[in-house]
Amino acid sequence: MLRAVLAILALVTLSACGAEPKWATDEQVAAARYVHEGPPSITLFTVINNRSGSGAHSGLMINGTERIMFDPAGTWNHPRIPERNDVHFGITPRIVNFYIDYHARETFRVVEQTVVVSPGIAELVAQRAKAYGAVPKAQCATSITAILRDVPGFESIPRTPFPNRLMDAFAKLPGVTGRVIYDEDADKNHGVLLIQSSQAPI
Repeated sequence: MLRAVLAILALVTLSACGAEPKWATDEQVAAARYVHEGPPSITLFTVINNRSGSGAHSGLMINGTERIMFDPAGTWNHPRIPERNDVHFGITPRIVNFYIDYHARETFRVVEQTVVVSPGIAELVAQRAKAYGAVPKAQCATSITAILRDVPGFESIPRTPFPNRLMDAFAKLPGVTGRVIYDEDADKNHGVLLIQSSQAPI
């Protein structure tokens, strides 16, 4: 009986987690557009709890004809970076640093993994991310795996709701490079760099 009640409560909780749609104007998106000089690539960010080792969040940066960040069900944002349904535009190197700083702190580390792809693959992943729509809470890894798993070269990516499982699968892709970012900042200070930058050039 208790198990049945818990199952019903879990279902109600999940159904209550709605997506939060946002839609920046064409003018805002065009003004923010940033083209990175590096090769076309896909970068997976995984936020990991330093105490439990569990995955807390997944984000996907796509460097193609422009560089964008797909941050599904994330709370990160920048007042000068336009967003369309979890896709953020204008991802300059400074903004990437803000993204990492927002997530990395004394209780969380960030794992960054990058794989170089062809221009066509980068554009395909970008289009899929833009078309996916706003993502409900707790479905960050699920949405990223849905976008990647049928893309040529990413067929080994499993459908999973777990950021760590996605990270482990991504690590097995040919040519992946990565790093782990730690930050000693206290939890109450996380994202301070992002807040201070809201009026600064990006």
